[in-house]
Amino acid sequence: MSENPTDLRYTDDHEWVRADGNRWRVGITSFAAKQLGDVVMVDIPRKVGDTIAQGDELGTIESVKAVSQIYAPVSGKIVAINEALNEDPELVNSEPFGDGWMIEIEPSNRAELDALKTADVYTKFTADAE
Repeated sequence: MSENPTDLRYTDDHEWVRADGNRWRVGITSFAAKQLGDVVMVDIPRKVGDTIAQGDELGTIESVKAVSQIYAPVSGKIVAINEALNEDPELVNSEPFGDGWMIEIEPSNRAELDALKTADVYTKFTADAE
């Protein structure tokens, strides 16, 4: 059974998107969080109101093992940034699909969501990577 929520879409770079009306929440997957190890910092230099394109770098995640980039899984305007991660970056490890979210986007191209992986396809993709 998949630990990846079926209501999300996934990227090859291990970001997820939860589409909810005109605000789509973005984070990294539990697979990515486990690969990174203990997250010590999340740096998102973008601002609310910034327009981003699919594939743009949003920021970085620093863990005890590595520094990794976070990429925009869809295009649109940033409408929220999870400021809680400034004080508690470990939320990425403890709740990657919940309170560990990173940004919310008002999408400009809804078709980009359909091109992302479903939970089943992403689960197989990560199983092949292990």
